[in-house]
Amino acid sequence: MFLRLMILVLSLGLFAAPQRALADMALFSAQDGVAIGGYDPVAFFETGHAVQGSSEHVLMWKGAVWRFSSASNQMRFEMNPWAYAPMFGGYCAFAMAQGRLTTADPELWVIVDGELFLLNSPQVRRRWQAEAETLIAEARSNWPNALRR
Repeated sequence: MFLRLMILVLSLGLFAAPQRALADMALFSAQDGVAIGGYDPVAFFETGHAVQGSSEHVLMWKGAVWRFSSASNQMRFEMNPWAYAPMFGGYCAFAMAQGRLTTADPELWVIVDGELFLLNSPQVRRRWQAEAETLIAEARSNWPNALRR
């Protein structure tokens, strides 16, 4: 049934070429295949700290390995990964506001309105906190098109 539905969708041309190209791209920054430097994405929300994940609690999601500090955090992520995954693929959110992809430092992060933003330097973090609303809007306008550059 699913295969027939997909054939119908593709034959009707309901997916534009740019959408297909984007779907094939890795949406998350993953050095050595590991997302956000191996930090537990749930811990930012649950403990308020950057916590290294464990190789005992891992999950493959969106082309990257995600590590967690506990089975409980892994389960939370599995239930709703978009609630915990960093915005803009885990790239530096400040750089994304400028339309650039830059690796972020998971030790430098901010949660704004329930969304996790990773940054790349203490100076950028201070600026982000002072101008968050404007920078988030600019970053959203550049994401995910910056992946194509």
